[in-house]
Amino acid sequence: MVTALYRRYRPENFAEMIGQSQVTEPLMTALRSDRVNHAYLFSGPRGCGKTTSARILARCLNCAEGPTDTPCGKCSSCIELGRDGGGSLDVVEIDAASHNGVDDARDIRERAIFAPARDRYKIFILDEAHMVTPQGFNALLKIVEEPPEHVKFIFATTEPEKVIGTIRSRTHHYPFRLVPPAQMLDYVQQMCDSEGVTVAPGVLPLVVRAGGGSPRDTLSLLDQLMAGSESDSIEYERAVALLGYTHASLLDEVIDAIAARDAAGAFAGADRVIQTGQDPRRFVEDLLERMRDLIVVSATSAEGAAAVLRGVPQDELDHMALQASKFGDAELSRTADIANAALTEMTGATSPRLHLELMIARVLIPSSDETDRGALARVERLERRVGVADGAVPATPTPVATPTPPTPLVEEPREAGVSKPAAPTSGFETQPPSSAAPQPAEASVAEPAEAPAPAASAAPTASAAPVPSAIGAVTVQQVRDAWPEVLEVVKNTKMSAWMVLATAQVRELRTGDVLVLSFPSRKDVDALKQQAPAGQGVGDLLKQAVSDILGIRPALIAKTDDAPAAPARPATSAGRPEQSASSFTPVSTTDWAVAKIPSSEPEPTVPAIVDAAEESPVADVVSAAIEPDDADAPPADEEPPFEEEPPYENVAEAPHSTPAGAAPERAKTAPAASGPGRNVAFQEPQRYGEAVVREILGASFIEEQPAPGNGGR
Repeated sequence: MVTALYRRYRPENFAEMIGQSQVTEPLMTALRSDRVNHAYLFSGPRGCGKTTSARILARCLNCAEGPTDTPCGKCSSCIELGRDGGGSLDVVEIDAASHNGVDDARDIRERAIFAPARDRYKIFILDEAHMVTPQGFNALLKIVEEPPEHVKFIFATTEPEKVIGTIRSRTHHYPFRLVPPAQMLDYVQQMCDSEGVTVAPGVLPLVVRAGGGSPRDTLSLLDQLMAGSESDSIEYERAVALLGYTHASLLDEVIDAIAARDAAGAFAGADRVIQTGQDPRRFVEDLLERMRDLIVVSATSAEGAAAVLRGVPQDELDHMALQASKFGDAELSRTADIANAALTEMTGATSPRLHLELMIARVLIPSSDETDRGALARVERLERRVGVADGAVPATPTPVATPTPPTPLVEEPREAGVSKPAAPTSGFETQPPSSAAPQPAEASVAEPAEAPAPAASAAPTASAAPVPSAIGAVTVQQVRDAWPEVLEVVKNTKMSAWMVLATAQVRELRTGDVLVLSFPSRKDVDALKQQAPAGQGVGDLLKQAVSDILGIRPALIAKTDDAPAAPARPATSAGRPEQSASSFTPVSTTDWAVAKIPSSEPEPTVPAIVDAAEESPVADVVSAAIEPDDADAPPADEEPPFEEEPPYENVAEAPHSTPAGAAPERAKTAPAASGPGRNVAFQEPQRYGEAVVREILGASFIEEQPAPGNGGR
């Protein structure tokens, strides 16, 4: 029969104690200076060396060469109190768990009166002292407070708060602690070397973890593994099966599946836990332990991780570093928090498997986490997907040797009723204008000095770096995308200004940074144009917000949604902006865009109207009639005016409608009048020009000559 490992290697002096320097050093100093107290209280977790320290103190006090801090180990007292000793008559060990009454206290008090049989002191060691009843402590109080010169008391307990205060106040209290893992690893490795046992990598960390910092518990588990091994080596598989921990391969399988978002693999690993009979709670605990290791590896270097995770082989550290790189810091923290919450919920749960699978589902779906932590995890996943390292975005764009100049956005000719989107500028992806608010043909830069580049050169090169919107040309789509942020800036600055702009819609961004806005109410337009101190008006606050967000300070044009707009005008060489309402659809591919006013008649196709307008000589008359005067245009060096789009003056309020089945009417030709209120007359009733004017403008003429057969209209 073999003696237990913790008994064979029980320390015999304070120097052999591990992890309890806060106790051993003061005691050795007191022994050397002959300042030993009459009563001591040793407290701490189980198996951390309280009773062993009490025996060592008794040996030091009764040693033939003592009192000394290092027993000789040769005298009768040292031999009797050693590992293989049978005990001394002058050292009495009492189990207070079974001797805790008043009668037992009286017996101790009567025995303390007699002098020691051989040694220097009569020492009473009361183990599990917290089990003594208050009446028993009160019976011992007098002898503990004023003992004879030859009597010493040593109380050992795991719950010092249960010892009554009158006893604690008469003792020197020394708290014991659990042994750190690093010291415990070295200690158990020394035990294995002494026993001649070879241990597979990864076994000793499991033993230390299972021991929980208690030397006695750790040595008991190691002794169990040694006894269960068929040879002088302890295999990892047997240690895992005996200690009940999850195999490292299963943990790696589940973690790799979570990192790769492989739901099938993750749930298959959870099913293996259940099918092999393992405790789901233990699996979650092991998973949480591994996530902690991954966080340490991710946050530190290779040397730092090896210093923190002692006993872990280098190849396993490299593998954990690879696993941590597949996650992000936020994702690792989020997964660990979810595992910790699941571990708490599984305490006393009737269906631990259900909690395990729900935990895996929450880990695999960051979108289910509506907190900032879940949002940060989703951002990190996107950054890893696009190749951004550590989520770092450079503060300034990477310089490019030969940047590609921005290509003007010119609307291409339309064929067969299909609208082609304009070519994107360098560094930006321009979306085609929507059908609800189509954009007229215009350039996206303020000073188009060069001709448009070919389509091949318009696409950004592979080495070109993205250019911020404040440096390149800003498009109307960018303004629309940034509009909520602009409104938020205005709201934080002035709430009344935000209330005016809340219903505004971005219609156009013309050449020269002219921003066209539409409002559902005329009152909002008036409020936008209302005079205010410099920098405090609604328009000033809006310009400043756009400047802060997009880097441009635009001029503003406001209009109501139901107000007609002036026809478009191309940008001149002096840089005058175009003036076209975004609610009208351009139907000509020439420099001038003819505005289409909604009509109650069926709308013909765009190619048919364009062909009719190009074939008819009346198209020139229409263009001349609706062309605005350049006398009112602002100079090139001034900011475009802040005004509402003027309505058409030569168009009636009610749209023109033709009765069904009515014959086409003819009108005689009349010379075109001049001035803003001039009219357009017709030559022949069946000519395409009249049809074009009626279909495009959707209005009747103010002055119209009656024709034969038209009923006197």
